[in-house]
Amino acid sequence: MKTFKLFRHALLLVLVIGLTNISFAQNKDLPHVVILATGGTIAGTAEGSNQAGYTAGQLGINTMIDAAPGIKELANITGEQISNVGSQDMSIDIWLKLAKKANELLASDDVDGIVITHGTDTQEETAYFLSLVVDSNKPIVTTGAMRPATALSAEGPLNLYNAVAVAASPKSKGHGVTVVMNDQIHAAHDVTKLNTTAVQSFMSPIEGQIGSVIYGDIEYFRKPYSTHTTKSVFSVKGVKSLPRVDIIYAYADMPADFVTSSIKKGAKGIVIAGVGNGNMNAATLKEVKKATDKGIVVVRSTRVPLGDVLRNAEVNDDEYKTIVSDELNPAKARVLLMLTLLKDRSLNEIQEIFFNY
Repeated sequence: MKTFKLFRHALLLVLVIGLTNISFAQNKDLPHVVILATGGTIAGTAEGSNQAGYTAGQLGINTMIDAAPGIKELANITGEQISNVGSQDMSIDIWLKLAKKANELLASDDVDGIVITHGTDTQEETAYFLSLVVDSNKPIVTTGAMRPATALSAEGPLNLYNAVAVAASPKSKGHGVTVVMNDQIHAAHDVTKLNTTAVQSFMSPIEGQIGSVIYGDIEYFRKPYSTHTTKSVFSVKGVKSLPRVDIIYAYADMPADFVTSSIKKGAKGIVIAGVGNGNMNAATLKEVKKATDKGIVVVRSTRVPLGDVLRNAEVNDDEYKTIVSDELNPAKARVLLMLTLLKDRSLNEIQEIFFNY
C-alpha cells in the first residue's frame, strides 16, 4: 500500500509542475496530432487500485501519453491542458475555449487531427457541440475512460492510443467529430452513455457505431448521417456566452410550474424530456403554450433511450408552437437549441434544423 501511495503521489507531481503544453521529438514522416486535455476519469486517481471512489482530473497530458506505449509511433504529438475537471463540471466557457482552439489548430496545414481527452459524464454533449461549430473536415476525436488511471485494468491508455490512431488516419477525414471508446468509433450526433460503470458504456442505440479501431487498426462502416462541421451553419466566432436553455424532466403528476420558474430564471428556450413520444401532462402542456406564445422556444424530446419524437402525433405541435427533437436526446437537444437561438429564426427554420442536425 505504501508503494502504491508513493506511485500516486509521483503521478500528482504533474499538477505541481504545472505542465500545460507538451511536445515530443518530431518525425517528419508522421502526421501531427494535437491532444487537448480537459480532465475526467481518464486523468483520475484513487487511493487504491480496486476502489470505486476516485478524484477526476488529476493527471497532466504527458503522464497519460507515457501510459500508452507505442503512441508516439502513430503521430507527432503536441498537447495543451485546456482544463482539468470532472466532466460534471464541464462548462460553456470551456466549450467555447475548445471550439476556438480546435478551429485555430485545424486551420493550420501543420495539424492533421485533434484528440480531446474528456470525462465520460458529459462527453457526448461536448462532442456534439464541437461537431456543430468546428469548421474543418480534419478528424476531431474525443475519448475518455470509465476507470481511473490507477485502477486495475484501466482502459484509458488504450482508448487514448486508439483515439490518436483515428485522428492521425487519412480515413477519418470528413467524419466530423467522433467519440472513440472501447474499440468503437461513434458519431457525435448518435452516441450516448448508457451505463454508469461498465467499460462498454458508450453506444449509438439508434444508428449504430460508424467504425471500429482495434489496437490502431481502423475500419469505417459508414459516414455520419447528420449535418456537421464544414456543412454546419453554426459558428461561435466572437461568441462569449450562449442563451440559457433548461431541461425539464417529465414524470407522472409533475407540477406545471417548472416551465414558469424556468422562464423567470432567464431561460430563452426549454427542452422537455417527455414521457413516451415527448409527451407531458395537460397542465404542463398548458404552461408550454403560454411560453411559446411569449416567444420562448420549447423542444419536445424524450426520456426514452430509443426512438424518434414524432411531430403532430399525441401533441399538436402546430397548435402549441413546439419543436420536436427528432432523434436527439434532451442533453443534445439543449446544445442544438442554444446554438440555434444565437440568431433570430422562425419556428419552421428551427424545426428543419432539428430534422437535419
